Amino acid sequence: MDNIHVHDTSSQQTFAQQVVEEPIYSSQQLADIRTYEADLCAHMEHNPHRLAHSMSVAKTAQHLALVYGVDTFKARVAGILHDWEKVNTTADQLAKARELNIDFGVDLTLVGALVHGPIAQKTLVQRYPKLSADILQAIARHTIADEQMSDLDKVVFIADAIEPLRAPVQALDHLRSQVGQLDLDSLFWETFVEGILYVLSTHRYLYPRTIEIYNTLVIQRATTKEHA
Repeated sequence: MDNIHVHDTSSQQTFAQQVVEEPIYSSQQLADIRTYEADLCAHMEHNPHRLAHSMSVAKTAQHLALVYGVDTFKARVAGILHDWEKVNTTADQLAKARELNIDFGVDLTLVGALVHGPIAQKTLVQRYPKLSADILQAIARHTIADEQMSDLDKVVFIADAIEPLRAPVQALDHLRSQVGQLDLDSLFWETFVEGILYVLSTHRYLYPRTIEIYNTLVIQRATTKEHA
């Protein structure tokens, strides 16, 4: 899903109010967050909608991390940086993906909307060497997911979908209402499925790996239920 618009319905406002809670960070963590935010503002100064979305994803990821017991600092940082490469043109992203030997198993022109996550995983570590591997992985997986998502991966993936600046859509409002009601695995599953439905509704190319991930998760969830 990538329909970023700044709209507010009453349900969105309620959710937006919930995501403002600030956890307690160390002075170093706060300094790092401010650095990443300042760098992002400079990097995205010509794309204010993308900047607003990124900041909103960061706060939403932080909120989800608080709710589900995930590292809030890592969630906040991954959210801030998750769309770092998306401000570049699709042509530039595709060129960078080829330069970095990023392989989606299909013609990259078919997945131009997905390459920015894996590109950022490779470029951000050069700019910020102290970024942890799990933060970089969450950034890479926010576009395509994976069969073995970490809790941090799930938090960033969900936050990207439900952050309150996205256009008002009933399905997203429903997902927002399930935060804290569903366990993290179930909320990720519902968000992942909604993303597939969105792609289908817009008649876009559906990346084959998405189907593979979907089928694997279906089997995993059925197996889990059998042993519950």
